[in-house]
Amino acid sequence: MTWAIRCGVNYASIRTCDIANGEGVRVSLFVSGCTHHCKGCFNEEAWSFAYGKPFTREVEDELLAALAPAYISGLTILGGEPMEPVNQHGLIGFLRRFREQYGGTKTLWIYTGCVYDLDLLPTSGDALGVEVNSPHKRWRTEVTDEILGMTDVLVDGPFIESLKDISLRFRGSSNQRIIDLRAGTVQAGPGEGSLASA
Repeated sequence: MTWAIRCGVNYASIRTCDIANGEGVRVSLFVSGCTHHCKGCFNEEAWSFAYGKPFTREVEDELLAALAPAYISGLTILGGEPMEPVNQHGLIGFLRRFREQYGGTKTLWIYTGCVYDLDLLPTSGDALGVEVNSPHKRWRTEVTDEILGMTDVLVDGPFIESLKDISLRFRGSSNQRIIDLRAGTVQAGPGEGSLASA
């Protein structure tokens, strides 16, 4: 049993007035724990599941209160890696509370180093003939679909240092995609502008 499973989810930091990680003014939660270990990661200290502070009910309450002002567009979860299986389990209760309290009035953005169609969908890796015990299958848990169902925008893909592009909005490297899960559209590559059909 890993430290994270025994001790619960930790978080690295919280920003209550963030304009860098999604549209509008947002409340951002940086969870701890990431096994991607991308070269050049901006938040390397959050790779450790033990880093930071415990993600408690009191912290959830603080986040929900910080989301209340009308000028707050929504919640962003990044890390670390929110889609680490242990983090999915640690976040699901909070995400349910977020949706119960705010419904569709606030958006949810999640940043992940996973690739949406390869790692997170029920058929992840099937088209590539990926074996059941493949690393691509490890990201799926019994709450993955519920989390994705509550998510408005998923920014996916590992950070790739050789593709780093500081001109991109809401992404660090050009391989990463902004996927509007509600509209079924994706913005990929270096081009900016309206989202193209997925």
